[in-house]
Amino acid sequence: MENIYLFFVIALFILAISDLVVGVGNDAVNFLNSAIGSKVAPFYVILTIAAFGVLFGATFSSGMMEIARQGVFHPDQFYFKEIMVIFLAVMITDIILLDTFNTFGLPTSTTVSIVFELLGAAVAVSLYKIYFTPDSVQEIGNYINSARALGIISGILLSVVIAFTVGTIVQFFTRLLFTFNYERKLPFFGAIWTGLAVTAIVYFILVKGASGASFMTPSTIEWIEENTFRLLLFCFIGFGIIAQILISLFKFNIFRVIVLIGTFSLAMAFAGNDLVNFIGVPIAGYESFKLYISDPSHTPMTMTMESLLEPIQTPTGYLLVAGSIMVLALFFSKKARTVSKTEVNLARQSEGYERFSSSLFARTIVRKALDFNKAIKKALPGKVWEFIDKRFDQALYQRRKRIKKDEASFDILRASVNMVIASILIAFATSLKLPLSTTYVTFMVAMGTSLSDRAWGRESAVYRVTGVITVIGGWFFTAFSAFTVAFLFAYFISWGGIIAAIIAICIAFVFVVRTHYLHKKLSKQKEVEEEKEKDIKVVDGENVMEQCKNTIIETVVSVSKLYNATISSFLLEERKKLKKTRKRIKDFNKETKTLKKDVYFTLRKLEEDSVETGHYYVQTIDYLREIAHCLNFIVDPLHEHIENNHKPVIPEQENELLQLNENVSLLYGKILEVLKTDDFKRVENVIQLQQDILEDLDRLKRMQVKLIKKEKVKTRNSLLFFNLLSETKNLLLYTINMFKSHRDFRIHHDANSK
Repeated sequence: MENIYLFFVIALFILAISDLVVGVGNDAVNFLNSAIGSKVAPFYVILTIAAFGVLFGATFSSGMMEIARQGVFHPDQFYFKEIMVIFLAVMITDIILLDTFNTFGLPTSTTVSIVFELLGAAVAVSLYKIYFTPDSVQEIGNYINSARALGIISGILLSVVIAFTVGTIVQFFTRLLFTFNYERKLPFFGAIWTGLAVTAIVYFILVKGASGASFMTPSTIEWIEENTFRLLLFCFIGFGIIAQILISLFKFNIFRVIVLIGTFSLAMAFAGNDLVNFIGVPIAGYESFKLYISDPSHTPMTMTMESLLEPIQTPTGYLLVAGSIMVLALFFSKKARTVSKTEVNLARQSEGYERFSSSLFARTIVRKALDFNKAIKKALPGKVWEFIDKRFDQALYQRRKRIKKDEASFDILRASVNMVIASILIAFATSLKLPLSTTYVTFMVAMGTSLSDRAWGRESAVYRVTGVITVIGGWFFTAFSAFTVAFLFAYFISWGGIIAAIIAICIAFVFVVRTHYLHKKLSKQKEVEEEKEKDIKVVDGENVMEQCKNTIIETVVSVSKLYNATISSFLLEERKKLKKTRKRIKDFNKETKTLKKDVYFTLRKLEEDSVETGHYYVQTIDYLREIAHCLNFIVDPLHEHIENNHKPVIPEQENELLQLNENVSLLYGKILEVLKTDDFKRVENVIQLQQDILEDLDRLKRMQVKLIKKEKVKTRNSLLFFNLLSETKNLLLYTINMFKSHRDFRIHHDANSK
């Protein structure tokens, strides 16, 4: 019997290692995003500093382990076997849930997930237990610590509001003081800001967090408490003097130091607060197992777990090993980079491609915010509003970014505020033994500071708000799914025993493997998109012309293949092949849509005298977009026809479509030859072939009319056939126009070059 529960303990620790990896993949962005977004230092430097913070902060987690053992249920009401089922279900669920969020790049809360997983698993085991006793479901209150669970949940939700509000207010006054040209204000206010920022971090991380550290002796803690004011005063004066010397004598940007110190402290606070979410459950399971084997008189269903009510000091070695695993995951987790992009993009100062689309709720919020802004403008004196606008003027900041080719998403001043505020809030909650969500706090602080910094302008506000709503909605989904999945796993293991436990672990393993390949596929798609974005870095007409030529060649090849595959699959009624072709056309449509969105940024990179080149580039993208639409309008009705098992076309139509398909392929082949050789003398031959196909399309329309008159075809067939001919005609017209546009620009460019 002991071997079964030894297997449970081993499984818990293996799952804990996996949980540390996937958990850090989601939570690492909380302490990396500000440094990464502001590009305060090379990426490897940021990671190294964060790694030291994680290792140091891991030793502060010991006191937090109580949450995992008795936070949301009464352990004394459960037997050893039931406790092990709860813990195993929680760990399996946590890995599946966090890995899913990591795969799709959405930040979520490991604290919320662990709380609701414990709650769901405990409820499942309680109901299973009650089913075999005379007790009613109403007795479930004896097993679940509902007051504590509600307290934890309300505290986490309250932290969201506090973090957003504090971040907004502090960033507003900080920007008002320093402006976007903060370098000029550094000699006057930089030392004071540095002293306050670093002192606040020292106070909440060291003084308030020291009592939970496993390596702190009672005498050391007592000395710190007795000398708190003196420590803070020395910190403020000392760091202020050092900052003033660095600014005045060496013209040093002290905000870089603050952001890096903040990265260290936030990583430390993360490890101190969130390590419990990853190893608290396995440690509690291991301690339970040790108690079980120490007393042979007990059986798994007679040994109650009152011992979990007593405080426990986790060995520092366990904490350091867990911290080391987190550090390795920090350096090598690709999913962490995916999650990071979401928050950085939502907080960036500049406009650009928005990941999230508009929504009714977001539009309503933005509209109300604009009304509120107008009301404040009317209430405030004009000179006050002019003063605020002047302090928030970004013109010089944006101009300097373009000159220096600075790709930072926001400036170092905002990054320092993000770090300081988030560190203070998280460390303060940790010191009070509150399982605060580091994700919620850091994300909402970042959103609050970006709102206050006017990063959400009229051009981007609705999309950013939609993104924030999506992320917050994901948090509620975290709670619901964590409770539900943990409930199902716990009930399944309670019912099926060791076999069910093995099956559940295998499910988790298979799930993680599948999401790994899914993330790999998504990453490859993003890498291709990023490579294309790099190719857009054009600076003169020659580069634009070469880029357009390559794009046109790729388009001609793709369109020829896609049109051919569409017609062939339709005529042969190959449903799967047509479905695959339709997906490829959708992807092609997305690519052209992205090119259209990037037109503004591409044109900005052109030389001042490249007006004609810019016009040609815009024209080419417009034709590409229309060609993509035509393909889409062709394939959708054909796919719907096949999906609904409608009658195929009659033999006369089939023969004509086969010939049409062959002629279109011939046309695209000739276009491709001219583009590759730049032999524009053959353009007239291509245009003549196009005219012949267009005349043939008119003939086919007349043929269809005759078939209708003879009642050989019905309404559905006629609509489908006419649509196919009409969109094919549009496809050929846009293709030739794009081709002629390229010819005209090339001839004009060559003439000017001479």
